[in-house]
Amino acid sequence: MTPTAPPPHTGGLLLLIPGTPGLLTVAALGIALLLVLIIKVRLQPFVALLAVSIGVGLAAGLSVTELFGTVQKSAATSVIENGMGGILGHVAIIIGLGTMLGAILEVSGGAEVLSSRLLGLFGEKRAPLAMGLTGLIFGIPVFFDVGIFVLAPIVYAAANRSGKSILLYCMPLLAGLSMTHAFLPPHPGPVAAAGLLHVSLGWVILMGVVVGLPAVLAAWAYAAWIGRRIFVEVPQDMLEAAEEARAKVAAERSGAASEAPVALSTVLFIIGTPLVLILAATFSSIALDESTLRSVVEFFGSPFVALTIALVLAYYLLGIRRGWSRKSLEQVSTSSLKPVGNILLVVGAGGVFGAVLKASGVAQALSDTFNDVGLPVIVLAYLISLVLRVAQGSATVAIVTTAGIVLPLVEGGDHSQAFLALVIMAISAGSIFASHVNDGGFWIVAKYFGISERDTLKSWTVLESVLSLAGFAVAAALSLAV
Repeated sequence: MTPTAPPPHTGGLLLLIPGTPGLLTVAALGIALLLVLIIKVRLQPFVALLAVSIGVGLAAGLSVTELFGTVQKSAATSVIENGMGGILGHVAIIIGLGTMLGAILEVSGGAEVLSSRLLGLFGEKRAPLAMGLTGLIFGIPVFFDVGIFVLAPIVYAAANRSGKSILLYCMPLLAGLSMTHAFLPPHPGPVAAAGLLHVSLGWVILMGVVVGLPAVLAAWAYAAWIGRRIFVEVPQDMLEAAEEARAKVAAERSGAASEAPVALSTVLFIIGTPLVLILAATFSSIALDESTLRSVVEFFGSPFVALTIALVLAYYLLGIRRGWSRKSLEQVSTSSLKPVGNILLVVGAGGVFGAVLKASGVAQALSDTFNDVGLPVIVLAYLISLVLRVAQGSATVAIVTTAGIVLPLVEGGDHSQAFLALVIMAISAGSIFASHVNDGGFWIVAKYFGISERDTLKSWTVLESVLSLAGFAVAAALSLAV
């Protein structure tokens, strides 16, 4: 590649160090400032990303007009608006629809039906495996923390009946929830990375399954090992609270005579429908020639359409058909969207950061430098994401920041969608490495399951690292063949 120099902007701040060294200095200082703002200042990640994006843009030579546009109509385009709008136009609809779908499945009792059926199928001796499969399946449409809140009472009950360490039951569950959260749409991380790197969600789903399943098997093996070596009692206060909540829900449901029990087949059908439709559309270009049939398959397999279909199915099969009022459905859907705002803002700010890096020439300077290092793109993607994750704790921030840095390394290259999806898997794998005290998930796990900080580090932190390393190993191996 040709040497990179900052573009000839007018009105921007001059680089103290000219050329590529100056741009690299700006990038390094920008990332360092981002970490300081999030870790030390405790600034909200959205605000931190936005502030750093503006600072990097000005320091690299972008003008105020280029960054923000103008009040008057002109040909100038705003890098910030384009960065925010470009990523959210792809991500917001998918995350919103997926969140509402997960909420209906949660409130309708789908998780309870899934776990109880699997527990009955596998028996008491294989209950940890049943919990792991419950987390794996139910984790597809629901956020990680929501999955813990909904499924924790089932873990308490299973561990209390067996008299064994709660780690034997909660760790497989957590591994399943974490795998789907990291590797599979419609979760924010992989969806955001797919939007930034322009990868079809079908390829992300396919590679997420191929990479995630071996990774979660490795995590389950560690969960079985550590669960036999560290005994943690079931937190009795949480068990009693869960039993009271379950009794209250049962009483409320008994008043709805028209509400029928949820069938496991219905839950699996609703969860599987959008995945099958998206995959069919992704690979229709291989199996079908240009035709009306292919157009129909691509229409129904559009992520927006596929998730809308799944949500409508959930509304009818889990709601209206079981006696729910339309007002209840609307309330559940609306309340589920409240926590999504923060996620979307962070993802959007990550898009701004990537756009600023590209427009200022910083991204190309990073690309040239990384190419000179000689490490494969997929290794760099994993290491950058891992460092950002360990440093500041947020997986979403690690993913969107890394995707913006990695984009110039793959943009313009002759890379297949399969390879780019594997790069996303590497980024996602790095984003879950070594969850520790700066990660909110660490404290949710510790407090919900009554595990001491020391034992949480030995169990949960290592479990996440095993999942991360195994996922990256599979992604890197597959990248050699695509």
